[in-house]
Amino acid sequence: MGQLPVTVDRSFEVPAPPSLGACMHYEVTIDDKTYRLELVRSARGWHCRLDGEEVGVDGVLVERDVLSLLIDGKAYEIKRERTPNGLYFSLGRGRYAAELRDPRSLGGRRRKTGGDPGVKKLLAPMPGKVVRVLLREHAEVELGQGVVVVEAMKMQNEVRSPKKGIVQKILADVGTAVNAGDVLAIVE
Repeated sequence: MGQLPVTVDRSFEVPAPPSLGACMHYEVTIDDKTYRLELVRSARGWHCRLDGEEVGVDGVLVERDVLSLLIDGKAYEIKRERTPNGLYFSLGRGRYAAELRDPRSLGGRRRKTGGDPGVKKLLAPMPGKVVRVLLREHAEVELGQGVVVVEAMKMQNEVRSPKKGIVQKILADVGTAVNAGDVLAIVE
């Protein structure tokens, strides 16, 4: 049963894949063991593969940091706890240290200089609705600072600046529906 928190970690943290049939890949470390997690959204819901093995998953966020999961027909309640020492998940009496890596963002983390020249477009990572615009046009922005918040499947996802610079244009309005890949803002 050590694999259960792996599914939970992604459910708490990850927005829906951008479109039906799209596959999201993650590396999840639970108590020093790393797993490969793939989530695929279909018309029927979610398909989950853990280290290549199909797992039936259905989940509902009951309240902040509490997730109710149905995994292969069995019900589980998972609680998330963020501490200064890291991220933990509790399942029954067990408590698991967790770390999540999105391979798509690893390249950006390696280039944390913030001096990236040129214009960068901030794209909607998935279909959803714009619920907040955090900065105004012509505002200074730091590398990794939130610019726009998009809600998808009742989860809010902050779209962050890929560089230090100036917000040249905000193309997202609060309440607007967006598709995956839509330009939300431009940073120069």
